[in-house]
Amino acid sequence: MQRKSAFSRRLPDLVTEELVAVLSQKGTSFEFKQLFDIVYERLKKRNAASGGEEMLRLRAYEKLQHLVSRGMVKKTGKKYKGLVSLANAITPIEASSSSKTA
Repeated sequence: MQRKSAFSRRLPDLVTEELVAVLSQKGTSFEFKQLFDIVYERLKKRNAASGGEEMLRLRAYEKLQHLVSRGMVKKTGKKYKGLVSLANAITPIEASSSSKTA
């Protein structure tokens, strides 16, 4: 019997969406502090920066490390740069859930 994680059907959250949007800029690499400042401002504009800045910083760092481990973001020293595969960070989950319902 195959076990599925309860998290496999979850859609990407707003923090991941904003990380992907910022890191998708071609030719740009960011240190985490600079990256978080941009993501935090974008989340505030969307009225989605709840839970406090420190908690959001921890969540963003965790999600960034997850993207690095999946090979979608390259870490060089203290700088992070989005790779071409970063575009797949959001779309496959949505596509797989919609194909199951069809």
